[in-house]
Amino acid sequence: MAAYSTYSYDVLVIGAGGAGLRAAIEAANAGVSVGLICKSLLGKAHTVMAEGGMAAAMAHNDDRDSWKVHFADTMRGGQYVNNWRMAELHAKEAPDRVRELEGWGAVFDRTPDGRINQRNFGGHRYPRLAHVGDRTGLELIRTLQDHTTYLGVTVHMEHTVIELLLDGGRAAGVVAYDRERGRFHVFSAKAVILATGGIGRAYKVTSNSWEGTGDGHALAYRAGAELIDMEFIQFHPTGMVWPPSVKGILVTEGVRGEGGILKNSEGRRFMFDDIPDNYKPQTASDPEEGWRYVQHDKSARRPPELLTRDHVARCINREVKAGRGSPHGGVYLDIAWIKEKVGNAEEHIKRKLPSMYHQFKELADLDITKEPMEVGPTTHYVMGGIRVDGDSQMSSIPGLFAAGECASGINGANRLGGNSLSDLIVFGKRAGEYAATFSRENGQARVDDAAVDRAIEEALAPFDRGEAGENPYTVQADLQESMQALVGIVRLEDEMQEAVKRIQTFKARASRVGVTGHREYHSGWHTALDLRNLLAVSEAVALSAIERKESRGGHFREDYPEKLPEFATFNVMTKQGPGGSVQVSRAPLPPIPDHLKAVIEEQKT
Repeated sequence: MAAYSTYSYDVLVIGAGGAGLRAAIEAANAGVSVGLICKSLLGKAHTVMAEGGMAAAMAHNDDRDSWKVHFADTMRGGQYVNNWRMAELHAKEAPDRVRELEGWGAVFDRTPDGRINQRNFGGHRYPRLAHVGDRTGLELIRTLQDHTTYLGVTVHMEHTVIELLLDGGRAAGVVAYDRERGRFHVFSAKAVILATGGIGRAYKVTSNSWEGTGDGHALAYRAGAELIDMEFIQFHPTGMVWPPSVKGILVTEGVRGEGGILKNSEGRRFMFDDIPDNYKPQTASDPEEGWRYVQHDKSARRPPELLTRDHVARCINREVKAGRGSPHGGVYLDIAWIKEKVGNAEEHIKRKLPSMYHQFKELADLDITKEPMEVGPTTHYVMGGIRVDGDSQMSSIPGLFAAGECASGINGANRLGGNSLSDLIVFGKRAGEYAATFSRENGQARVDDAAVDRAIEEALAPFDRGEAGENPYTVQADLQESMQALVGIVRLEDEMQEAVKRIQTFKARASRVGVTGHREYHSGWHTALDLRNLLAVSEAVALSAIERKESRGGHFREDYPEKLPEFATFNVMTKQGPGGSVQVSRAPLPPIPDHLKAVIEEQKT
């Protein structure tokens, strides 16, 4: 059996995005030893792609905002299948977490009187997103990375975790390999925090980086934890559609927050054609009112471009299918039009949206200050993930915690733009705090040597098959094509059943993949190992979507287009059953306390 190095920590954090870094900081501040594993280089996490801002009801730009409004917006956006406790904690604690970042050196944009500036974003009633131009995620990572380094947290860069180890049902550590040399490493820990991000690479068109292969979801699932809400996939309305080499790259919602409008090939601002009844009281009746809103006129209501992402994505999909799309299969997002309203609009756009200006200029040879962008939906975020306790972020496996996108609960059926970054720091902090407490209250877990040997043997199997095995890239591409076509924005029962059948075939093919050569930076081998995770999360998505026979949030079924009351009472839950089977069940939602029900009712007008 291959040799391996060993390490031991009180708390082990998997993932160095916003949630993982914030968790590591909190655990280190609690005085326990902390190890941090990241799949890429430190500072390169996908969090940097969250550009528009972080939502926190600080009321700097509109004094009507409060945690209560933010809570109600989050619950309404999630179609009321959210974990209400997480939504409450998030709304209450986000302002403190943002101010904390500022104290650690984050340089936010400022209001004229010097406070942190906040911008409009989809689904938020008031301007709520603290931002740094359109590079907020980068500033978040920079600040947390600096603080993590300052605290002396040990970081293991370019390591991929392949198995979660258990000791009598309790989390005991992980098996990992380093991507540089392909050597194996075993980490033991009293508590493990998963902060591994999303599953976007299960789809062909995605804004996610190469890292988004559902690692944390699948690690927890195989260890016996439950996943919930996996049917709810967020297709961000605005990804690049041209040229093909950059298809899916995110175009921040901040463009629409600064006044960008969506138009079809006929030049019509089509978002005014379809405004959901529950949002009509808060949506502008005409373009002029929408413009006044983005200029911070308190008497105006938000433009329909700032409705929830699931709705905007479906509207764009409708226009394209009706033949009213742009030449490359999207629609037009126009920020250049504000020259009709703003003096020196070109410099204004470059100052407010510097990354978007650079992105389109460099990648598409298009000047967004003069021309509209072509955009279309891209797989962006999974609302589903590991089921956790709302306060502690611990899963059903003792000592295993999760935070950020790989955890589930706060978002329900749909995530509001900007809630992701504040989610990372609110629940990353809580996961680190409670994991440190767990590590102090429990002794070191025992590592099962036989389990380590099995994990390493399975990881090396593709080399044993060599050229006789199947190409892992081909299996991955076929899976992505199938998920995009059969479990995408609009879903049908027979198509999803076909996806489940194909996934079984892909599983068999994945068990036969082979690679040749040495293990150093071997991308084919890495892809072969990622396949097990991608297949697990894809099956959970498809089966959960079949179980939810209605349309709600990020889950839209053409055969069940209505939202049904009976489906508002539970989360769809998946858990690994005997022989690797998937057990699908319905987990009842706990009732919302009366005082929070009252908050929701107060904000409906």
